[in-house]
Amino acid sequence: MDADSKDLAGSQAARVQDHYSSGTAMRRIEDALRAAGKNPDRLDPFDLALIEDFHSSGRAATVELIRLAGVRPEHRVLDAGTGIGGTARMLAHEIGCRVTAVDLTPEFCQIAERLDRAVGLQELIEVKQADVLELPFEEGTFDVLISQHVQMNIADKQALYAEARRVLKPGGRLAIWDVTAGGEQPIRFPVPWAESPELSHLVTPAELRELVLAAGFDVLVWNDLTDSAAAFMRQVNSGPPPALGLHLLVADFAVKGPNLIENLEQNRARLIQAVLQARQ
Repeated sequence: MDADSKDLAGSQAARVQDHYSSGTAMRRIEDALRAAGKNPDRLDPFDLALIEDFHSSGRAATVELIRLAGVRPEHRVLDAGTGIGGTARMLAHEIGCRVTAVDLTPEFCQIAERLDRAVGLQELIEVKQADVLELPFEEGTFDVLISQHVQMNIADKQALYAEARRVLKPGGRLAIWDVTAGGEQPIRFPVPWAESPELSHLVTPAELRELVLAAGFDVLVWNDLTDSAAAFMRQVNSGPPPALGLHLLVADFAVKGPNLIENLEQNRARLIQAVLQARQ
């Protein structure tokens, strides 16, 4: 990456950090846990189920993606764009594998480490603040890389998937759950990942597929789950928000959540679930 490209990537990264940072998220989470009768220092992993899956369809999407990726206890897994660490904790708790969790936003990394300790999984999870375009790992480090709702904020998707291929072992798997562009444009803003078009970098499902193929992956699973996910999210959103919900992490979620659902229902955005295998 040349100097100009690095400067541009750094500027984009700073805007993404600003979008997701609040400085008060951990305090809000702790207050909500106490209000629910929980001790924030000693939690069951399931206590966090409604907040830690920071993507469309929440916990259900994470469970299915992990199943499709075929993660086993002996695997070393990278949760790329971990947010507050929900996927990493599920992998460590349910499968017992070792997980490295990275996120661009320092505040999210601090929350992830805090919650890992609270549920007693800190020995299985390593949290690092890092950019997914420049991962601090050697080639062929991981058996599985999981990425959920990350690429929407990244313009240079060619670099993103090249880096994913670099850190995966030959035959390793990349499991993604992502928002893509639909046939009707533009999308309605704000949405959870962007207040305005400048921070949103959606490609079509066909373009996404071409990008991962060009990066050295073969497609094992490719599902468009837009309709079922939108119906599920519409049903969940019809009731009052839970005390421990994504509104604790996403400013104006009462507007951004419904906007995302409308974008899905109007074919302005699509939801793609995929598992790819790194070519030998």
